[in-house]
Amino acid sequence: MTTNTLTPDLLYKIDAYWRAANYLSVGQIFLYDNPLLKRPLVLADVKLMLLGHWGTTPGQNFIYVHLNRVINKYDLDMIYVCGPGHGGPAVVGNTYLEGTYSEIYPDISQDEAGLQKLFLQFSFPGGIPSHASPECPGSIHEGGELGYSLSHSFGAVFDNPDLIVACVIGDGEAETGPLATAWQSNKFLDPITDGAVLPILHLNGYKISNPTVLARIEHEELEQFLRGCGWEPYFVEGDEPEVMHQLMAGTLEKAIEDIKSIQSNARSNNNTARPRWPMIVLKSPKGWTGPEIVDGLQIEGTFRAHQVPLHPHNKPEHLKLLDDWMRSYRPEELFDEQGRLKPELAELAPKSERRMGANPHANGGILLRDLRMPDFRDYAASVPIPGAPGIGDTHVLGPFLRDVAKLNQTQRNFRVFGPDETLSNGLEAMFETTQRQWDAATVPNDQYLAPAGRVMEMLSEHQCEGWLEGYLLTGRHGLFNCYEAFIHIIDSMFNQHAKWLKVTAHLPWRRKIASLNYLLTSHVWRQDHNGFTHQDPGFIDHVVNKKAEVVRVYFPPDANCLLSVMDHCLRSRHYVNVVVAGKHPAPQWLTMDAAIKHCTQGIGIWQWASNDQAVAPDVVMACCGDVPTLETLAAVSILREHLPELKIRVVNVVDLMKLQPASEHPHGLSDTDFDELFTKDKPVIFAYHAYPWLIHRLTYRRTNHANIHVRGYKEEGTITTPFDMTVLNDLDRFHLVMDTIDRLPQTGDKGIYLKQQLKDKLIEHKQHIEKYGQDMPEIRNWKWSNSI
Repeated sequence: MTTNTLTPDLLYKIDAYWRAANYLSVGQIFLYDNPLLKRPLVLADVKLMLLGHWGTTPGQNFIYVHLNRVINKYDLDMIYVCGPGHGGPAVVGNTYLEGTYSEIYPDISQDEAGLQKLFLQFSFPGGIPSHASPECPGSIHEGGELGYSLSHSFGAVFDNPDLIVACVIGDGEAETGPLATAWQSNKFLDPITDGAVLPILHLNGYKISNPTVLARIEHEELEQFLRGCGWEPYFVEGDEPEVMHQLMAGTLEKAIEDIKSIQSNARSNNNTARPRWPMIVLKSPKGWTGPEIVDGLQIEGTFRAHQVPLHPHNKPEHLKLLDDWMRSYRPEELFDEQGRLKPELAELAPKSERRMGANPHANGGILLRDLRMPDFRDYAASVPIPGAPGIGDTHVLGPFLRDVAKLNQTQRNFRVFGPDETLSNGLEAMFETTQRQWDAATVPNDQYLAPAGRVMEMLSEHQCEGWLEGYLLTGRHGLFNCYEAFIHIIDSMFNQHAKWLKVTAHLPWRRKIASLNYLLTSHVWRQDHNGFTHQDPGFIDHVVNKKAEVVRVYFPPDANCLLSVMDHCLRSRHYVNVVVAGKHPAPQWLTMDAAIKHCTQGIGIWQWASNDQAVAPDVVMACCGDVPTLETLAAVSILREHLPELKIRVVNVVDLMKLQPASEHPHGLSDTDFDELFTKDKPVIFAYHAYPWLIHRLTYRRTNHANIHVRGYKEEGTITTPFDMTVLNDLDRFHLVMDTIDRLPQTGDKGIYLKQQLKDKLIEHKQHIEKYGQDMPEIRNWKWSNSI
């Protein structure tokens, strides 16, 4: 763009506003006192510990002031996503200049005293982090989330037709796998029902100490890459502020007009053809407007500008450089004697909720509306007796989720996300009422594809997670279904979201958002044809590391329990809910009424499977997970048939966190309640879905911990039969019975002979599967009998 979009007066004001933002950014990194430089700087004015990132900050300040202008000109509903998250000084400084920050934090007032506090709190004990963080108004993206800015941005605009997300992408961030994949998100955006994302690739050339790939390829190659990803890139390049302001102003107007034209064409003409959305590449020096040379080394435009370029306490000669640097922004032209931004500059900021720091989409709980929910009881599996055959628990859940989507079609606030696994994971009923959203080409044999849909599938767990997080953070609801083993791909994304929830729960002005719900299926015990690579339940261990106020983990043992649990999770707020359930045909244990009671308690004695009524049990058989429940009940049936004098208590765990003490988790059982279930001194044989040591970790403080013996997955697996998977990990019914006998010497010779029979059975089992390729009929056809 070569036209002079800005008048001389507006050019001066925009440059002055940019200088003010830069001044505030440098002040946040360095100053302890003397915020308006009313006297020459002395060492006592400088913080002793300097933390922060300067390099990306001036470019982001430049972008922010120009976004403010187009928001005003076009009356835009826009939020700002800070991909180079360490640019915290920029988002804090700009929300302060627009007034949002002081409205939320009145003690950070728009005067000299407020400036003093603004500077002091930055990267200071008891203050705020150095990156874009939940504490900063307008933020939906944590500074630690490098690589996810673009997927978060798309999640934010799904079902938000009037919203534009300005997504600033660092060129270092652009090297991450999630970001590189996120360029393809434009194939999943419906210009009729969704908003728009305006990516701004901030090409400043360097990471911490290395050049960035996209900054070192030829202009033609970069343009071809971005165009190959389906974008229309516009370039703004240079380092002369006056020229760059004009270029950026004209380019931004062009991009906004392109977006409006695309949306108008699609909405007026019902044009579903995939458009080529605009984006901007801003190429500017790293550390722009900062010190050029320090200690004889080039700083501006190099990797040395990345963090803190001056260290006055270590090198006193840097103090004069800092003073000169801050005065180069001419603060006397920007702030009055009381430290307030001059009125003619303050008027450049948008007003009220048009300010990016005050936009309600960036505080999604404000916009959150309850889902319209069907009655989950209407979808109950028939369980005339315990052990009735089932079609697969997630297949029962599917119609319930289908109708959740259907009931909320008008509100457009619920979506199901997953990496090409919605059908595979047993949720095929979703496609009876909706489609997969897809804006690329289709051919006649494609299935369930449409420009608008409630199901979002891309074979990238990162994108599904990022889309869902952006969707939730802007006030909607959703579910992520995934193969259990591959949810690990988003471990770090879960980390950051859990941290976000933890921090925002303690910020009164942040409203609670809908919970992040995971449905993990195709799990470790039923990966017969995929084998060892697909057998890993370790995400649960990762989840329980987070704050107890945030995480919840559920193992419904059958379909009715799954319906009850999922209804609860979809209604909940501000948690991460992990639900593990099977998709293959499996026995059903509880009627819906019984399931509701059991899931409400989260843990309980299954009296119909126990025979210790009115007496102390000899052993507690505990189980958590669908397959462990099956094997435990099969073990109980063997024990009760061959050792009928034994008194056995069966305890099933749905809510994993019940095992922790109440002092450690809100769902935890009191010691008294735990002892009543598990006794104080009897053996506990615990069959658990995942790695067994987690149960020990959760129960180590309990009275009877020394008597708890846990069987679970111990990293043994292959392509084999379902029952053999349990045998390989000693979780099968035969091993559970032998474990029980080993801890009950009173079983005597009867126990010894039963153990020998079971050892023989294990040999018979191995011979059978190697000959026939399937489990023995007595395993496949086993049924619980109440006549035991």
